[in-house]
Amino acid sequence: MSIIEAIILAIIEGITEFLPISSTGHMALVSAWMGIQDDTFTKLFEIVIQFSAILSVLVLYWRRFIDIRSWQFYAKMLFAIVPALAFGALLKDHIEDLLGRPLVIASILVAGGVILLFVDGWFREVSTTQHDDISYRQAFWIGCYQVLAVIFPGLSRSAATIIGGMQQRLSRPLAAEFSFFLAVPTMFAASAKSLYDVYREAPAVLSTDNLLLLLLGSVIAFVVALVVIRFFIVYLQRNGFQVFGWYRILAGLLMAGWILAGN
Repeated sequence: MSIIEAIILAIIEGITEFLPISSTGHMALVSAWMGIQDDTFTKLFEIVIQFSAILSVLVLYWRRFIDIRSWQFYAKMLFAIVPALAFGALLKDHIEDLLGRPLVIASILVAGGVILLFVDGWFREVSTTQHDDISYRQAFWIGCYQVLAVIFPGLSRSAATIIGGMQQRLSRPLAAEFSFFLAVPTMFAASAKSLYDVYREAPAVLSTDNLLLLLLGSVIAFVVALVVIRFFIVYLQRNGFQVFGWYRILAGLLMAGWILAGN
């Protein structure tokens, strides 16, 4: 992976991480388009910069995360991440196999887009608008929706958990913010496991040059995500998900056409 390729992937990650359009899917498809080798370092790079982008949540919502008096906040996060961590560990090989199939990811992008066209109409009833009012049951079921993104790379973790939140009668902005919070422990666990696996099985991958690429990509993804997350919350307060649905459908169809054309 070259420096330019690392920068492009980091920008894409920062833009797409919190939008319901699948950062994993976009990085996998763009990697295939640029001809980046699908090797151990590429997989590690994509996971680590995802976590770096998600760290922007800690900057914007630091009061929520450092309020140790609010122990229930941490307990609800634990309830919500258990399903994804369990399935992620069990389906690691399945996930890596799907990520190596751009046509499958393009198809999931389209399918997820169709869902987003209708989701605003499906979940109109709102009963929860404040973080402290989210119940343990709601947190757990939102976490179960996150499992769908684990099973189907390209679906979008953000889309799955936001839809799960709305199904549990959270307001759109609250569902999005809870999705952001849920991403922090989930991606921390995924990044830590990936780094540990690489260190144990292929330590040569963690060369000085590769570590510098990781650092560069992490910083860029973090800064870009910091801007995007503010935009997304403001947008959701005034609009729905249809524009993201149409985008996913268009992007998925264009990518499928490009792949089937033999490129």
